[in-house]
Amino acid sequence: MIEPASGILLISDPFLKDPNFMRTVVFLCEHQEQGSFGFVLNRKYENTIDELIPELEGHRIPLYYGGPVQMDTIHFLHQYPEDIPGGQEVMKGIYWGGDFDKVIGMIKSRIRFFIGYSGWSDGQLHTELADKSWLTVKATRKIIFHRDYKEIWKDALKQLGGEYEIMINFPIDPQLN
Repeated sequence: MIEPASGILLISDPFLKDPNFMRTVVFLCEHQEQGSFGFVLNRKYENTIDELIPELEGHRIPLYYGGPVQMDTIHFLHQYPEDIPGGQEVMKGIYWGGDFDKVIGMIKSRIRFFIGYSGWSDGQLHTELADKSWLTVKATRKIIFHRDYKEIWKDALKQLGGEYEIMINFPIDPQLN
């Protein structure tokens, strides 16, 4: 397993029951002693961006559920540091945030929007990793900007290979078998 850090994916254990994170993949944007945060990549939100931001009327771009924290905020990941100044590089070529006015002008580009985020307090993520709630793997652009959000969890597990690929077919609750 890879230690948690910016640019790492947290892949939920197939049997994790937490409804916020069941069968999810979280892209870690920051990991420090004081805590960690990232975005769930594979949960589509019920609204599109234009339904929440009036200035974007007519742009029915998907919005993703970033996590259960601060559901009144919108965040975005992108690959355009020259065009969207002020973003923070999470890993080579992937940026979080930046000048939102510039984003509006580029709205049809490969930008992924999230409502809320996922956060862990001091030591919480290490405890969850020790409890085997999460598997870790290095993030790739293909996973972060995946064309089919429903396949992200499976494709992230495939990156681990071997015994982890078998987990793709595990039932959510083995007691129901």
